[in-house]
Amino acid sequence: MAIRRIVTQGDDRLAKKCRTVTDFNKRLHVLLDDMQETLAEAQGAGLAAPQVGILRRAVVIVDDEENMLELVNPEILEESGEQRGPEGCLSVPGKWGMVTRPNCVRIKAQDRYGNWFEMEGEGLMARCFCHEIEHLDGHLYVEHIDHFLTDEEVEAFYEEEEARKGER
Repeated sequence: MAIRRIVTQGDDRLAKKCRTVTDFNKRLHVLLDDMQETLAEAQGAGLAAPQVGILRRAVVIVDDEENMLELVNPEILEESGEQRGPEGCLSVPGKWGMVTRPNCVRIKAQDRYGNWFEMEGEGLMARCFCHEIEHLDGHLYVEHIDHFLTDEEVEAFYEEEEARKGER
């Protein structure tokens, strides 16, 4: 396994639609392993193959139990509800913006061996599914924001969220 360089906003590869994975072979397995190691090193929530310069439909996401999920050729099947919150990206380092996403998302994807599965995510998982799948179609979260947030705005948002949770 190896840590790969994360490409940043402005790199043409981030604006391209990725190709479907058709070969579930050692090359794919090395890519997924490297993406997991790269994501862990970067301490992010998710990473898509184009973020490491590979134009294939593959994603790794840290789930609610801190496990790494591998999603090959993922597709969103259903979306419901709405959430709005600060979002960042390893390819747009140090910047955050407010993004509205569905609160619940159901996806289907393949594992590293080509087996199809479905899963559902709420809250942060739903946000990650949408964010990472958008990468595969050549889009960044910055397309959804009207301005970057200051550190103070991000901190204030999370303080309000904590206060709201404490009221329940």
